[in-house]
Amino acid sequence: VVATQVGALGDDLVAALDADPTMDLIRYDDDESMVAAVERGALQAGLLIPDGYDASLRSGGRAELGFVARPEGTGPQLQATVSAAVSDQQALVKAARFAQAEGAGSFEESLRRAEELAAEVPGVRVEVTSIGEAVFPATLGRFDLGASSQLILFMFLTGLTGASALIQTRRLGVSRRMLSTPTPAGAILGGEALGRFGVVFVQGAYIMVGSWVAFSVDFGDLAGALAILVLFALVGAGAGMLMGAVFSNDQQAGGIAVLAGLGLAALGGAMMPIEFFSPAMQRVAHITPHAWALDGFAELVRRGGTLADILPELGVLAAYAAVLLALATWRLRTVLTR
Repeated sequence: VVATQVGALGDDLVAALDADPTMDLIRYDDDESMVAAVERGALQAGLLIPDGYDASLRSGGRAELGFVARPEGTGPQLQATVSAAVSDQQALVKAARFAQAEGAGSFEESLRRAEELAAEVPGVRVEVTSIGEAVFPATLGRFDLGASSQLILFMFLTGLTGASALIQTRRLGVSRRMLSTPTPAGAILGGEALGRFGVVFVQGAYIMVGSWVAFSVDFGDLAGALAILVLFALVGAGAGMLMGAVFSNDQQAGGIAVLAGLGLAALGGAMMPIEFFSPAMQRVAHITPHAWALDGFAELVRRGGTLADILPELGVLAAYAAVLLALATWRLRTVLTR
């Protein structure tokens, strides 16, 4: 604010703005410095109260205020706050002028009386009523909603990108040399699956523990959260192993893995809450394992569910994992033994 020789009414306006807890008010001696501070981003907005502001209003004249604000940030909100304070003072000045014109006393006396009456007039009371059930409970933490979505996204993406390592072992002949040993093919295939499961599981556990320690994220019932973590790690391992068995080029698999991982995550509600999808898109989303895993976390986190409450979601994830691992094992065995 720039307010040097503004009189009592100008000081009252500055005091009203300074009393607002939503802003920090800083005084400047000239408008050039204030405008420069706004241009450099040191201030979000600036108000210029012209000299002789009080005298102009008392004499029945007009006083033009200058306001500058940055186009982004809180500038527009600050303009609304300043306009409200100016409107409140304008109402008092108009009332005082009217009383003075009607012979009820001097401007000063009329203004004082208007201020007293304004303090006695009850304010407007606004009551807000929510209809229906809230999509997200008020007790939901700041990061609770996004944490499970990011957990699912990165676990699946990690599983798919692991296909490149499997392709490398095939191209370098490591897998075939293992088959030449007395080690059964089932043990080799099981080891490949277990290795990918371990990578995805550790990735998910790291995200879950790290977000809990650093941001106090609540994943709900521990047994239920661990069950989703294990089964989705199996899903990610199966998907990555299947890609590693199908593709013969690790660069090709890496590019498709990122595209498929992000695309399925977006479709399954890992980038935007599935509650915001249309009913038709919600049905489509559930062709992905992501949607079922996120449904399970929604039950645990938002509705206080337990392991028993998410058994349907766990069943679907187990089916996804079984199908993907079976296909991956069959395909990998075929590739290695032909």
